Amino acid sequence: MFKFKKKSLIYVAVVCLLIFLSSLIPFLRTPVLNTLKYPFVLLTLIKREVRGIIFYHRNFVQNERLKKEIDFLRQKLNTMGEALLENTRLKETLTFKQESPYKVIAARVIGRSPDNWSSLVIIDKGRYNGIKTGMVTINYLGLVGRVIETTESTSEIMLINDPNFAVSAMVKRSRQEGLVAGTLGSSLIMRYLPREADIEASDTIITSGLTDLYPKGLLIGTVVDIGEELSGLARYAIIKPVVELSNIEEVLVIAR
Repeated sequence: MFKFKKKSLIYVAVVCLLIFLSSLIPFLRTPVLNTLKYPFVLLTLIKREVRGIIFYHRNFVQNERLKKEIDFLRQKLNTMGEALLENTRLKETLTFKQESPYKVIAARVIGRSPDNWSSLVIIDKGRYNGIKTGMVTINYLGLVGRVIETTESTSEIMLINDPNFAVSAMVKRSRQEGLVAGTLGSSLIMRYLPREADIEASDTIITSGLTDLYPKGLLIGTVVDIGEELSGLARYAIIKPVVELSNIEEVLVIAR
């Protein structure tokens, strides 16, 4: 132990002597500084590597913990966002239900029919809740479809974009009547319009009340294009539904 201390003192003394001589003799300054520089650089590199090895595990564990916290917060934020959207929809549905002139039954979409995914949905209410085949379904935006099959606890709804769906309708502005049918796509088609029909793009289409069970005045959609039938004797209109049928989550069934 004494020898180690003595050697250390000798080393310090030599370093101090070299520094002193370099200050007295100018031409020795550069060689001495270059000589002393390399040990310090080496010590700095060794110190950095040792610190990296010592703290690697700690940093790794901390990084993993932060990643988990970020994932948790991201999931929590997503859940809160979904809850906010659902609360907004339910609030609008409840307001419409309270203000609606019809007696309605609120239901939630719980599935889609596998044989006709885009135009049939299943809701969580059935005969036990008073729902019957043929009842019209709506939401706070407008017409959704009609009930085509029921069980005790569920019902199947044909959406308005189904090719088998049809309802009498009219242009809200001009009162021009026609028949709106589904196309199994994102649009509807309004047929049986005379060539001189007063209908334009952006016109609002509503139910006319001439089809049994469908109340008059339910909003269907907006005209986006107008064309002429192959016969040349009539026109047709392409309608964009007011309801987003691909992501509908709640409906109201008009009781009768």
